[in-house]
Amino acid sequence: MTEALFYTKLSENRTNCLLCPHNCIVDEGKRGVCGVRINRGGILYSEVYGRPVSLNTDPIEKKPLYHFYPGHQVLSLGTLGCTLKCSFCQNAEISQASGEDQGFGVKKSLQEIIVLALEKQKNIGLAYTYNEPVVFYEYMTYLAAEVHRNGMKNIMVSNGFINPEPLAKLIPLIDAFNIDLKSFEDNFYKKHSKSRLAPVLETIRTLSGSGKHLELTFLVIPGMNDSIDIFDKMTDWILEETGRKTPLHISRYFPHYKMNLPPTPIKTLEGFYHHAKEKLDFVYLGNIPESIGMDTYCPACKSLLLKRNGYYTMREGLDESGSCTTCHEKVINYMTI
Repeated sequence: MTEALFYTKLSENRTNCLLCPHNCIVDEGKRGVCGVRINRGGILYSEVYGRPVSLNTDPIEKKPLYHFYPGHQVLSLGTLGCTLKCSFCQNAEISQASGEDQGFGVKKSLQEIIVLALEKQKNIGLAYTYNEPVVFYEYMTYLAAEVHRNGMKNIMVSNGFINPEPLAKLIPLIDAFNIDLKSFEDNFYKKHSKSRLAPVLETIRTLSGSGKHLELTFLVIPGMNDSIDIFDKMTDWILEETGRKTPLHISRYFPHYKMNLPPTPIKTLEGFYHHAKEKLDFVYLGNIPESIGMDTYCPACKSLLLKRNGYYTMREGLDESGSCTTCHEKVINYMTI
């Protein structure tokens, strides 16, 4: 264990965690909502520092990131725990576990992770993913600084539920973000994720203004967040707050964890895709094999730029600088490394 960042000590050996908007008051011997920050003797500790439970090399498209070094690989790391309690969690085995389940975590030093990242071919760096990276903030920030020192990139795949101060200190270390926007209704967040929408929107606004690469993901769950009217409000907000060039990934839900609803109908996803395309230049569908909505087209001349088959990406009409070879529109700012 290592002492946590962003907390204050209270009377009677209690602590107030200030990392995420839950702002947990943690009694002696107890954990916060995330399940992996524990109070021992009036000191708040991270139980997951240096203990990844998932460590794999993935196509960067799997994060999903379609406009950040397409066709490359990224070493991906996750621990236990999450700031949200989503009943539909697609990775609940680790994200909804706690420090009590730490037995299957494997200790990995900073240097061991960096060596692994440097050894992998076509690997651009390290992605913090699988569970919610905010809960292993200390491990992530120390790793990210070392990744940068070795000339590689950092990627964070997050639910965006983080307080402004830790986010501000994190932004200089992370090169690309994918934020999961679960709904555009606060009641959905309160009921199904035990959290709130407003902090997530504020995180997205902050990241959009930071100059860092940003993509968004929306998981469509039948009967729960599949109102096309609310979705239209969400895409209006994205257009206004982050711009029409923000890539939006619309992803298919499958039953998992506490949710037994059937998978999202493909027609529903295709309808959302066409609605979003009226406002945003880059809209993609995920978790659907051989569907529309996987390829990248030039927003200016409509030429095919990147062809995707699963997670395999082929360059068609895109030059080395990330511009369309037909009309020279700049589409992707991050191509080679």
